[in-house]
Amino acid sequence: MNKAELIEAMAESADISKAAAGRALDGMVEAVTNAMKAGDTLSLVGFGTFSVKERAAREGRNPQTGETIKIKASRIPSFKAGKALKDAIN
Repeated sequence: MNKAELIEAMAESADISKAAAGRALDGMVEAVTNAMKAGDTLSLVGFGTFSVKERAAREGRNPQTGETIKIKASRIPSFKAGKALKDAIN
């Protein structure tokens, strides 16, 4: 499913226009992004939890040359599915 298909499904489910569903989806994505930028955790009970994890600096290898390279520390987005979502899939 791509973004356009998701917007169409949201519009049908909520009985709203596709334009309104598109604005709602964009607003939700922006809110999740801003919360994660600030280092906050966003929990949607039954759906899942969006959070930011810290990845430590480490050494890796260049696969072409075999040379050791340093990979700097970074923050990565994380999603943990909730019980209701897991149960719906299985």
